[in-house]
Amino acid sequence: MGLTDLFKNKYEKKLDEIIEEMQMNMSNNYKDNAQKNLEEFESAFTRFTEAGHLKEKSQKNYSEILTSFKERLKGYSHKDQKPYWTKD
Repeated sequence: MGLTDLFKNKYEKKLDEIIEEMQMNMSNNYKDNAQKNLEEFESAFTRFTEAGHLKEKSQKNYSEILTSFKERLKGYSHKDQKPYWTKD
């Protein structure tokens, strides 16, 4: 646990847990699970923001993280993957 974790509220910690799980799934090439994590992150972020649980600075930070992951996970699934034995 880092020093900055001491100042995070439970909602920020929950978002961090989802991000950590998503990164783990991405590093293990669990594409479908990473996509589910992205949906979970976006849903939680939206709920927490609308309920006023996140400070403005945190909203901006997590919004940037969401945008980054959406871009990274675009087309990131097993169903879009071509078998290695086929040619383009």
